[in-house]
Amino acid sequence: MKVKCILCDKVEKIAEDSLLAKQLRKKRVMTYMCDTCRERIDHKTEKRLDTGNYREYREKKKDPYL
Repeated sequence: MKVKCILCDKVEKIAEDSLLAKQLRKKRVMTYMCDTCRERIDHKTEKRLDTGNYREYREKKKDPYL
């Protein structure tokens, strides 16, 4: 199966019977990132976490039944 990275537009081939291929076929919204882009983003995120300037702005979900 051919997939295209959303960041660098590099086309790669993944196995048809892999879990990632199945997820990409089933969920069209799911996007693919190549290994180099994923490593680059992970590395930059770790650097931001180490500086202490990283904040996660997600709202904490409250359960209305509790």
